[in-house]
Amino acid sequence: MEGEGPGSTPPAIQTEGLTKHYGSVRALNALSIEVRVGEIFGFLGPNGSGKSTTIRTLLGYLHATAGRARVLGLDVERESVEIRRKTGYLPGGIALYGSLSGADALEYLSELQGQPATRRNELCERLQLSTSDLRRRIRDYSRGMRQKLGVIQALQHDPELAILDEPTEGLDPLMQHAFYGILEDMRAAGRTIFFSSHVLPEVERVCDRVAIIRAGELMALQTVDDLLARRKRRITLRWRGAAPDLSFVPGLADLQVRGDRATATLAGEVGPFVRAVASPALEDLTIEPASLEEAFLEFYADGEGPGHVPREMGSAQPSEEPR
Repeated sequence: MEGEGPGSTPPAIQTEGLTKHYGSVRALNALSIEVRVGEIFGFLGPNGSGKSTTIRTLLGYLHATAGRARVLGLDVERESVEIRRKTGYLPGGIALYGSLSGADALEYLSELQGQPATRRNELCERLQLSTSDLRRRIRDYSRGMRQKLGVIQALQHDPELAILDEPTEGLDPLMQHAFYGILEDMRAAGRTIFFSSHVLPEVERVCDRVAIIRAGELMALQTVDDLLARRKRRITLRWRGAAPDLSFVPGLADLQVRGDRATATLAGEVGPFVRAVASPALEDLTIEPASLEEAFLEFYADGEGPGHVPREMGSAQPSEEPR
């Protein structure tokens, strides 16, 4: 693979034409990406897009139909045990032994990892999982507490690479904020995070670069700045009296005016738009955040990526469901 010459640092993750089929269902199609050491790399896609299939293949839990991949310089087919030893993994919808206490589960998983849990106490403190919480059986945990435990088990041994599948699912806003701080500290320490999510705002917040995947195909690989520059927001304005002429406002498209109300989509920065519409007659302004689906549809509308994929693609349920 490229980027692995003598004396060079290999990418944290590198795939070439990685493909996984479940019978006639194409869960992953010729995926080629490179994740640099020390970055937070966002892996975006709706449910059923192939994100979890990619992760399981990188960790050696699934065998690729075609293509190849290396993780931390190791081959995913021949050296998967060593990859898992060096990697922290949080699966989506993590299932833990309900009969164990939180503390026993963390200790058990640390022993399986074969690495000392050097960050356990710090992570428990930052995610507010107290000693009394850890004494309780996991069956009595709330969804959020289980997710905290999942995050801690993935990171407690300070891995070189953390692969996190929907890591904030079930966390309240305060714990999400604490989790983002943990990721930023890991990046500052030179660790690499592969961050799989379908939540666009959090990926925008923490990631350096993002890959967008849908129906198993790579649609785009961009920096977050590039992704933000092309996103569109839905806006609604309400005026005191009839709506004024808005044709001069920068970034507006799909403008519709009905009496005192106007709706449109906004591309680009919010600041110039707000300055242009500012008026004592403006009663209300709503700017909706861009959704991940809208970001995908922008790529399709522009003719980018491997081609249009129908919305219903991926609704089939194979024996092992692609995610």
